[in-house]
Amino acid sequence: MLKHRSFAAALLLATLPLSATETDRVQSAPQWLMKPLSLPECIELALKQNSAILKGKSDLEAAYGVVVQTRAIAIPKLRATGNYQFNSAIENLQLPPPAPLVTFQQDQSWSAGIRLVQSVYEGGRIRSSLTSARLTKEHAIYNYQAVIADTLTEVRVAYYDILMAAEQIVVQEASVKLLTQELGDTTRRFEAGTVPRFNVLRAEVELANARPRLIRAKNDYRIAKNNLANLLGFNLPNEVWEDIPLRLADKLDAEPYEIQLPAAIAQAMEKRPELAALRKAELTRKEGITSARSLYQPSVQAFGGYGWRSSQFSDDLSRDVSGWNAGLQLNWDIFDGLLTSGKVDEAKALHRKAEYDVEDAARRIELEVRGAYSNFIEAKEVLESQKKVVEQAEEALRLANARADAGTGTQLDVLSAQTALTEARSTQVQALRDYAVARARLERAIGNSAPRLDGEK
Repeated sequence: MLKHRSFAAALLLATLPLSATETDRVQSAPQWLMKPLSLPECIELALKQNSAILKGKSDLEAAYGVVVQTRAIAIPKLRATGNYQFNSAIENLQLPPPAPLVTFQQDQSWSAGIRLVQSVYEGGRIRSSLTSARLTKEHAIYNYQAVIADTLTEVRVAYYDILMAAEQIVVQEASVKLLTQELGDTTRRFEAGTVPRFNVLRAEVELANARPRLIRAKNDYRIAKNNLANLLGFNLPNEVWEDIPLRLADKLDAEPYEIQLPAAIAQAMEKRPELAALRKAELTRKEGITSARSLYQPSVQAFGGYGWRSSQFSDDLSRDVSGWNAGLQLNWDIFDGLLTSGKVDEAKALHRKAEYDVEDAARRIELEVRGAYSNFIEAKEVLESQKKVVEQAEEALRLANARADAGTGTQLDVLSAQTALTEARSTQVQALRDYAVARARLERAIGNSAPRLDGEK
């Protein structure tokens, strides 16, 4: 039985820092296959190694860098300066004797200083920048959540595909075995003179028709294992093709899952990370209006520092003048050629667009939930319809064989019963896979596959 609680717990591993090197992260197939993998173990590996998740992690870290830049306006700036200057021409003033020659500038000079500047008033831009920084961080987290949710849903589907393909191989091998036995029985009866050559030919044709289905099932199994290995971030050796070293620990099963459509839609509106990210983007655009309007207001900075410079009245560079300085600086663009007005109009338009994005995303998510819910109900009903079909098909084959042995049945009855049994088994396996996949995609649609990350509000 697939443990969905373990699945949910494994999602939280996405919050762990990535410190492994590329060599440590991606392993070759013979190294990583030590035992059959459960679904939670596959999820854990994907969280550590999947390329899409790792790229999403880098995007998240880049967004954090933008957050630091946005907050910079509220943080004091400390700057150190230094200057050395040599002048080839200096200006002198010769006063009437006996006054000495007056020099207004030395041929060499230097200066140094350190200054701390703090924005005191920016017309609301400081508060807006701090709010935007927080919203930008939350927006990035939700986007990362969406990447994780998409990837882990793909892992679940790939896992179920392997389980289905493995079961289909068993079904088709059983079919080939039954038809081989039927061919042997028919051949012995033909040699005994109890059935015509036609029966042997028909049995041979049925067996020949069954073998391609087994070949296709084995190919589906190979492809499914390749897909999962790729999602887990593994590099398969070039020489590995037929027997990909990947085994799974679980079996296809249908765990009960109940949810009503209104509740599913309500959960999606609350939990979907894509919608939450767009809501944060809309709030960020709203803060952009405040930031643009702040340019109408004056900008005030307080500063203080300490400076050193060489004496202007001595050519001895070791003689210096030093001292403290402090003050306020005000800048106010009384008229900027309507630049600020244009920025405000732009910010308002971008905010309206962000509002439309939220509304459009909500409608698309509701449509996605409705589709996923409908597919889940279909898969559930198909699975219910297949509960006793295999047992009935097995009993029908037993009766057909008994009738044939008693001479009251025909070979066609036996072959038809064998075909029906194979189809019933194959349909049941497909129904189990479709149910598991439909549930995974429904959980993704309503946001249950998205983990909560550190820093989420």
